[in-house]
Amino acid sequence: MLMLNNNAHGYINQSHLNRKDDYLFRISIKGLIRNSNGDVLVVKESGRAWWDLPGGGMDHGEDIKTAISRELNEEVSLKGNFRYRIIATENPHFLEHANVWQVRLIFEVVPENMLFAAGDDGDEVVFIDPKELRNSDILAERRVYEYSSYAPMG
Repeated sequence: MLMLNNNAHGYINQSHLNRKDDYLFRISIKGLIRNSNGDVLVVKESGRAWWDLPGGGMDHGEDIKTAISRELNEEVSLKGNFRYRIIATENPHFLEHANVWQVRLIFEVVPENMLFAAGDDGDEVVFIDPKELRNSDILAERRVYEYSSYAPMG
């Protein structure tokens, strides 16, 4: 059951308008990129010790392709054009540390250029067999495995 937090940023009290209250969400995007072996590109974001798909929060007024491009450039130095399609969404969840609700969208991304390196917001970048993360103690790593099953090589 979704628990609502009336103290969260993005809570909109509309009782004075005789309408139900509403919430704004932080939109988080993640990009799943595979190499020709089926391995998935993962990043250790700056200051983090675990692997995750590259991505982050959309800026206000940004369209999806611009947000994917910016986030992947910041973390894995993505350059050039790419194709993308949505493969999963997560249920909204509350981020205690940011005091905001978040919705995550996961995209399969197929770049024209497969040259990657740690960007300004990334410390390490590698392609990894997602099966290696299936039983990780870290939820973000297990999710990489889960997301990879939504867009199998084929």
